[in-house]
Amino acid sequence: MKKKILIPIIAVLALLILSSGVVVTYPNEFTVIKQFGKIVDIRENPGLSYKIPFIQSAEKIENEVLLYDLAVSDVMTKDKKSMIADCFALWRISDPQKYTQTLSAQKSNAEFRIDTIIYNSLKNVISSLSQEEVISGRDGELAQAIKDNIGDTLSQYGIELLAVETKSLDLPDENKDAVYERMISERNNIAATYQAEGQEEAQEIANKTKAEIIVMQSKADAQAAEIIAKGEAEYMRILSEAYNDEEKADFYLFLRSLDAAKATMTGDNKTLIIDESSPIAQIFYGY
Repeated sequence: MKKKILIPIIAVLALLILSSGVVVTYPNEFTVIKQFGKIVDIRENPGLSYKIPFIQSAEKIENEVLLYDLAVSDVMTKDKKSMIADCFALWRISDPQKYTQTLSAQKSNAEFRIDTIIYNSLKNVISSLSQEEVISGRDGELAQAIKDNIGDTLSQYGIELLAVETKSLDLPDENKDAVYERMISERNNIAATYQAEGQEEAQEIANKTKAEIIVMQSKADAQAAEIIAKGEAEYMRILSEAYNDEEKADFYLFLRSLDAAKATMTGDNKTLIIDESSPIAQIFYGY
């Protein structure tokens, strides 16, 4: 009877001992195996594994991208202007062993280190820039400069810093109006400079075009005068040929006489009085 009772008890104890040695590692975590407080293994691949019951312990740490939201802080620019920065960081555990040894695998310890290092970098970068440069660098240049300034400082804690972004980088309420008015004034001055340069260039182009037009007009006038002269010369040549031929000369005089008679018959009076010796009279008389 004692054997029958002991066997199930031993089986249950054995099952409990075996089950306490089973370790389940999920895809979004690392499993750190410790023996007497010392790291003996790190399980990175998801699945089931085994540890020595009661001698070894298993601790879980995150194996995913983590977000840390920094507290809003005041920073000072190179030109001694106060600004309010609100940032966040994306990070992950790159070396579980270093992370566990240096930070006791405590997320709060890691976030404290991240907060301190990013704030110091943010303060150093902004203090090297003017307020205008800080405002104009909010499209990514400022965040990259902060990350570059940090470098691989966090790697000593087994942490990889993926990104540092500024949610907002604003002016204190009491300074906003003055700063915005100054920026508007500066932009207006820049716009006025561009406009003046544009007008000067436009006037230069207009003067150059006007000079080219004058030159082209002069050439056209010269060509026209040359053509007119050639036409008049040709006209005089034709007249000369007409007068040198008696028949052509008589016909030409006949046409000119008709034109002269037509010109004199204006208005309601269509009476033409001419002398018998007139060429027109000779036409009508037939001699």
